[in-house]
Amino acid sequence: MTLSPTAASSQPLLDVRGLSVRFGALRAVDDVSMQVVRGGITSLIGPNGAGKSTLFNLISGALRPTAGTVLFDGVDVTGWSPHKLLRAGLARSFQITNLFVDLTVRENLRLAAQVLESGWLALRPLAASHLALARADELLEEFALQARANDLAGALSHGEQRRLEIAVALACRPRLLLLDEPTQGMSHADTADTAALIKRLAGGVSIVLVEHDVGLVMDVSDHVVVLTQGRKLAEGPPRTVRADPRVQAAYFGEAATTPTAEATHA
Repeated sequence: MTLSPTAASSQPLLDVRGLSVRFGALRAVDDVSMQVVRGGITSLIGPNGAGKSTLFNLISGALRPTAGTVLFDGVDVTGWSPHKLLRAGLARSFQITNLFVDLTVRENLRLAAQVLESGWLALRPLAASHLALARADELLEEFALQARANDLAGALSHGEQRRLEIAVALACRPRLLLLDEPTQGMSHADTADTAALIKRLAGGVSIVLVEHDVGLVMDVSDHVVVLTQGRKLAEGPPRTVRADPRVQAAYFGEAATTPTAEATHA
């Protein structure tokens, strides 16, 4: 099922209402509500174990919630499968690189773009998938991967693999992109390049970002949501969230107005 764009641009693209999930006695996500505006960057931060990736899994269909509702462009998509959500325009990357390492960079992109082929056309040989091929070439250029197009994905550097993974997630032209710690394990230079890439992508696609690098989050985000122990602690513009004493105490372990450099990259 494909969702049609909504005329009312003021309506949030993603509206999460009272989302919860239990694993036995553990309430991993507990009554979390949040909204994502169109064309913006919304970031989720919080200490390890706060429920950020679990919330991502609930939104993206990898987990089914115990309670609550997920609305995507005004449509209730609670419990939809990841494949159905992808068709609707919601894509995600993963915390651990999720590529076909024995296929080339172009083949990874072409496979991901195969969803653009409608109906029986999606079953044709990849070489005959003209939409997918064209989309792969677009992404190779957009992500500066032309020189590595025929190299195996497994031969790329860690930074290049993470960049390719974002390109793969964008292959189906989603309207909402969930990025789960895209800079994990990156060098300082690769992290800066990825931050610039995320900023550049915003507007063309709405982004929800989980990221431990708080400096990056404060730089790229329009809106920040803070989780702790599965519950929403605070939300708002980056400057407001960073100055919140509850956030400083829960996330940075101190009540200082400005976090230390070590805490910024915790």
